[in-house]
Amino acid sequence: MSIHVRFFAAIREAVGTPSLTLDTRAATVGELRDELIARGGAWAEALARGKAVRASVNQAMADEAAPLAPGVEVAFFPPVTGG
Repeated sequence: MSIHVRFFAAIREAVGTPSLTLDTRAATVGELRDELIARGGAWAEALARGKAVRASVNQAMADEAAPLAPGVEVAFFPPVTGG
């Protein structure tokens, strides 16, 4: 299925692109993250397990068990703090 993936802040800087359209077999956000990590290099470093990475599906916060469907937008971003 084809989905749109967006990256923000330090993750965007690390992977070198703000977004991409991706054909994936991932059924969940977690599987998509693993698929991106498997690209290696900066992808693996930016999205590594153990790193705090937040995700959203169609602009709603989502956990790694969130299901994916054709055409969804998934975003990955680091946690933010404010003050």
